Amino acid sequence: MLTAAPRRARLRLACLLALTMPLALSVITPASPARADSVRSAQAWVLTAVNASAAWNVTKGEGVIVAVIDSGVNPAVSDLTNSVIAGPDLTGVGTPPGDPGWGMHGTWMASLIAGHGHNGGGDGITGIAPQARVLSIRVITDKADPGYARYEREPSSRGQRQLGRAIRYAVRHGAGVISMSLGYTTSSLAVRSALQDALNHGVVVVASSGNSGNAAEAGGKRHAPYSFPADYPGVLGVAAVNKAGSAAAFSSENLSVQVAAPGVDVPAQGRDSQYWLVSGTSPACALTAGVAALIRSRYPDLAPAMIRQAITRTTRSHPPGGYDDQVGFGTVDAAAALTAAGRLAGQVPHRSGLLPARRFGGGPAAVPPVPIGPRGVQTLALLCLLGAACLALVVAATRRLVLVRRGPMRRWDGGGEITVGGGPLPWHPPAGTGRPDDTHSGSSQPGWGPADGARTSVLPRFSWQSGSAGRHIAQPEQRAAEDDE
Repeated sequence: MLTAAPRRARLRLACLLALTMPLALSVITPASPARADSVRSAQAWVLTAVNASAAWNVTKGEGVIVAVIDSGVNPAVSDLTNSVIAGPDLTGVGTPPGDPGWGMHGTWMASLIAGHGHNGGGDGITGIAPQARVLSIRVITDKADPGYARYEREPSSRGQRQLGRAIRYAVRHGAGVISMSLGYTTSSLAVRSALQDALNHGVVVVASSGNSGNAAEAGGKRHAPYSFPADYPGVLGVAAVNKAGSAAAFSSENLSVQVAAPGVDVPAQGRDSQYWLVSGTSPACALTAGVAALIRSRYPDLAPAMIRQAITRTTRSHPPGGYDDQVGFGTVDAAAALTAAGRLAGQVPHRSGLLPARRFGGGPAAVPPVPIGPRGVQTLALLCLLGAACLALVVAATRRLVLVRRGPMRRWDGGGEITVGGGPLPWHPPAGTGRPDDTHSGSSQPGWGPADGARTSVLPRFSWQSGSAGRHIAQPEQRAAEDDE
């Protein structure tokens, strides 16, 4: 999201041109290219604002691929030679890369991230990570693109699906950082899911927070509309500041803003190899993505959340109170962010988790031993004796409980005695039977006599007979010999 104007010895503003709807705005003027040395001089304040020169003493972004999801990047411009990887065109409009209207906005952004100048690096644009490479993935069109009208008629849902595809393509093709200088006013499940995939693979995602500040102020609104993907969790949202470090009037004010970077009259190289002054949250996003690339280059295993933390906690020009919705936590500082990332890398050197010595509380090694004294042979022998005594008590108590539960019942052992508990009592079975009655009143188990030891011959026995009405009637048996006869 930006505004831009080409640079000569004196800069002129000719017209306002919307590059992508609803994705970016640019102010541009056809003109002759500026001399390269004047471009480098014009860029000096930008590099100073983000403290890039000090960071280059540590790294210049070597080994990192930054995916520029935009309108396309022209790999033939002088300041990006051999630094561009061509990716897919997902716009569906079919404009060839050789068309003059193809890839203006995307080439601007790429030069701010990975421009390495020319003529030995002394002329032209130097990006924040000049030794990084960019992966060009085209999802939007510039207004000068022949297919712009067709692109504008397509529903935004299709554009969001293609954005999700672009993010997944970047992840699969080795991007360590994703830069998106674009935005939608609504969220998308397809984009949210793709962003989660990027974060899961350790990719740092940076996006511009929008250029709706002036519109919100004109409408009497306190905050500008949220811009997606800047407002998704895990994405570093970037606002724009001017040369004095103040928030740009056009920069959106909302809680998606986490940091700020230069975004007013920032020199950049276009697809036509001319140099332009661009304004908007788009260049601010690209510069911040360059800072993320420096950290990723120096600390390749540092998790995206740690890289965002290193950037947001080391800003300069802090707002009152430490944070506001215009500039977030302040302007990014590349050198300070690298230093902070080094400290974080020492604490958490792997994405997969914490080292044992760095866990909460110091890990298992920091836990003191349980205060138990040594045990000698005598102590162990005493404990064994105590255990045996306890076992004996349990056995005795169990035996006693079994005897108590049996009660006074007597069992005939077949030898003319009734055993009660553990001692025998004399008893004589009735003549002719040789054993106790098998059935009797009050007992359902054969072989057990009455509790008082009386002879079973005096007990009535019952036999079941079937009655005519189907009822069972119990009749007492006649005694074999009655005592009164």
